This record gives sequence, structure tokens and C-alpha cells, in this order.
Amino acid sequence: MKKVILLCTLAVLMFACKSTSATSTNTDRKSQVAMKGNWVISSVTYPGSQYVKVNSFQIADSECFVGSNWKFVSNNNKGTMALTKANCMAFSSPITWFINNDGQFVLKVLNAGEKARKVREGYVLNVANQTESSFQLIDKIDVAGKMTDVVYQFQKVN
Repeated sequence: MKKVILLCTLAVLMFACKSTSATSTNTDRKSQVAMKGNWVISSVTYPGSQYVKVNSFQIADSECFVGSNWKFVSNNNKGTMALTKANCMAFSSPITWFINNDGQFVLKVLNAGEKARKVREGYVLNVANQTESSFQLIDKIDVAGKMTDVVYQFQKVN
């Protein structure tokens, strides 16, 4: 049985949706260990960003993720993320995550005290340009019938 996750993003008064299935649950330990630690999103870019608003992870406008803090613990695939940008909604949540052998970052945003196995929705993004001090997560969304890359640029904090 193939699990399908439906992800939706509101973009300029129309919905941009995608249907994604996690193709592999085997983990890429080397990539995961390289991601261990504290990170900040330094930019979120995509074509047409001056005209189209993207609601990232069904939490807030993508611009609110610039400056957000992420902690990845590679030995148990847990962590946290927090939005702290001025003029944006404050948000903090535990997360579970892993990188599969297909180079996909699989993320679940949890409510406090919630077990990951109880959460049925998640996000699958591609990992790109991973170094010791930076990496990108790339989401593909449909905007008016055209597939568009939303690039989250991460920089290591420590």
C-alpha cells in the first residue's frame, strides 16, 4: 500500500496543491549526521515571490521562515523548529525528520506531546547542495499549473 500525502499551499487567491508519496523509508545516515545541530533559514526563494505568497508547511507565509531556528538530532530523528521573525506569528514545535536514500527530506511537524506515528500528514522536500555549513531544502509546488521550486536555504549556527 502506497501512502499518499496531499499538501496544499494558498497562492494568490488560488490553491496550489501537490500529491506526494514517500518512495523510500530507508535512511541516508551520512546526510542525516551532517545535518545534526542548530540551523537557521537564511532565505526562502522562488520565482514570482514578489507576486505569489506561499504558505510554508501550512504554518505561515514563507517570508516568516527567514530567520527561523531549526534543531536536528540525527540519532533519534527528532528536533525543533521556531519562527521568531518580527511582524510574523510566533510558532514553535517539535518535529520528526529523516533523509531517505532518494535524497528526500521527510518532515512531520508535531503538537507538544504528540507521537509522530499519530500524525498522518507530513512534507517531502529534496535535499540539495549539502555542505558542513549549509544545505537547501527544495519544495515543488504547483502555481497556476506550473511546477515551481521553493528553496529554503539553511546555514549552520554552531
